[in-house]
Amino acid sequence: MALFDSKNSVFQINDGSSLRDISVYILSIDGLPGPKELVDVTALGATGRAFQPGLENVVVTLEMMWSDDASVGPDTVFRLVRALTSATAFDYGPEGKTSGKQKYSGTCWYRNFTVQTRVGDYVRARAELQVEGAVTMGTYT
Repeated sequence: MALFDSKNSVFQINDGSSLRDISVYILSIDGLPGPKELVDVTALGATGRAFQPGLENVVVTLEMMWSDDASVGPDTVFRLVRALTSATAFDYGPEGKTSGKQKYSGTCWYRNFTVQTRVGDYVRARAELQVEGAVTMGTYT
């Protein structure tokens, strides 16, 4: 069994002009590859439930340290993503993004971005992204 240090994980999102690596601000990533709905197809007389796979409905949640750094700060990037009128590309590499490493990718919509402030802590941000279509599971080339 191989275990990996999450410090090598990478998350990138297209802000409308290029794929931005915002990994240095991210504290946690949750939701990938995500759930797939199961449609109940149980017929009369069955002795147990039967299911068929349905649609994916994936929401990616990012917990981050807030920053308005030019080009790659979460506030800067998500301000641009929020203004997009079409779904935008993202990719996530739990082991990093070197050739052959696992990659989850797809397109997503901005769903929410909130800034969180608490005395005695860093200013944080939370983003929610709604995946459009299905998440692609592959590897970096």
